[in-house]
Amino acid sequence: MKNKFAAIVIIATALISGCASVPMESKEAAVKAKQFNPPTEGNSGLYIYRDSFVGKALKKDIWIDGKCIGESAPDVFFYKEVKGGQKHTISTESEFSPNELKIDTLPGANYFINQYIKLGVFVGGAGLELVDEKKGKDAVMKLELAKQGACSK
Repeated sequence: MKNKFAAIVIIATALISGCASVPMESKEAAVKAKQFNPPTEGNSGLYIYRDSFVGKALKKDIWIDGKCIGESAPDVFFYKEVKGGQKHTISTESEFSPNELKIDTLPGANYFINQYIKLGVFVGGAGLELVDEKKGKDAVMKLELAKQGACSK
């Protein structure tokens, strides 16, 4: 019983402490992305961000339509343009299987997706939620722009 309790305390501590890091874009690129300009003609913009307190030591892969855009870490966001007027699937790894969010996009619109970390049995999992523009912009303004790149898997 004491061993189980100790394991739970260690896992919980790892999930709320520590700090994972990923490669970052330049400050100039971050400033440009935070202007929230409309995407190029015919496209939609996706801001995918992570600002949760839980899971600071975890990195989680993010995919758009089955293609890796990179690993998220605390206090970072990604910006990616996709073809507007289509359904897109944003995925993130979770404890046992990927979690997906499907959104219908309109050309010229920006969308804000919050990746949140949730406690799991062995490690923290991740989920995705579409948030309104004001909440998304407010969150992104406090974060740094991560470089797009390879996923861990």
